[in-house]
Amino acid sequence: MNGPLLKVENLTKHFPLSAGILNRNIPVVRAVEDVSFSVDAGETLCIVGESGCGKSTVARLLMRLAEPTSGRVLIEGTDIAGLKKGSLRAWRRRMQMIFQDPYSSLNPRLTAERIITEPVENFERLSRKQRKALAGELLQKVGMSPQTMDRLPSELSGGQRQRLGIARALSLNPSLIIADEAVSALDVSVQAQILNLLLDLQQQMGIAFVFISHDLGVVEHIGHRVVVMYLGRIVELAPCEALFARPIHPYTEALIAAAPVPDPTRVRLEAPVEGEVPSPINPPHGCAFHPRCPLAIERCRHDVPPLVPMADGRVVACHVRAPGAGLLGSPNVIAGDQLAPVVESQTSIFG
Repeated sequence: MNGPLLKVENLTKHFPLSAGILNRNIPVVRAVEDVSFSVDAGETLCIVGESGCGKSTVARLLMRLAEPTSGRVLIEGTDIAGLKKGSLRAWRRRMQMIFQDPYSSLNPRLTAERIITEPVENFERLSRKQRKALAGELLQKVGMSPQTMDRLPSELSGGQRQRLGIARALSLNPSLIIADEAVSALDVSVQAQILNLLLDLQQQMGIAFVFISHDLGVVEHIGHRVVVMYLGRIVELAPCEALFARPIHPYTEALIAAAPVPDPTRVRLEAPVEGEVPSPINPPHGCAFHPRCPLAIERCRHDVPPLVPMADGRVVACHVRAPGAGLLGSPNVIAGDQLAPVVESQTSIFG
């Protein structure tokens, strides 16, 4: 396959608010604004940001669970954002989703066997023997006993339910899985088991993941590249190691500084940010982060910063830290000693 598995171009989603019939100027919630990125086969792209930044909306747009206002979502070069229902059906097999809540995302009236095999039966007929064989194989693949295939979700633990959700996602042998806060509702020890399971499955099957999370320890453990979103826009996209070693955008610094560091001897990045996230109904002019940014200049209040490529492979949207299209260290870009100091990796349960 030539090119990326998934390519997102200028993806935008506005939700109009209800208004009277005669009100022509209907306000909208600008949930996602001009988002672009790509994901290669076998890669994990993580999306992080505060609640309300548009992470989950991006996930729903990628799955066509919501219709984009504008932009394109290309899977292997085909724009699924513009496909009709009949044409889209064939692509459903290539994309699957793991949801945040491992209980409400499963039908409580179906057994584990039916939950796993139902997606396949939407495309092809299976005999009872084939259903049992498929369910048993996938349950073993996610570390569960085939004897659990006759149980209901209410008879399983939270970790087992999430494993069942993963088995369901794997049943169609997808190329891409969208994981929306897939481990946030689980105990810490179970989180580690599920994340290591996803990594093993990725190595065995070459699956690409778009992994949405607010836990930076999880992101550092599982991600290859990281997208940082603020108020519906991408502010930084970088290789995982580079992002945690030296964040460039002030908001990325603030996210890493806010992450708990249980070891008092570790160096902690100090980047306090005050104030609340602005309303997506009436976002600030210019850079959306400028009302809370300690580095904001006059230009930040008027001009939306473009995403500028940097020398280490990342892109950053910041008038102060990446004011020109030059390379990191060039006269047009802030010098390295003016960036945040290198910080040790976040302490996490994963070592």
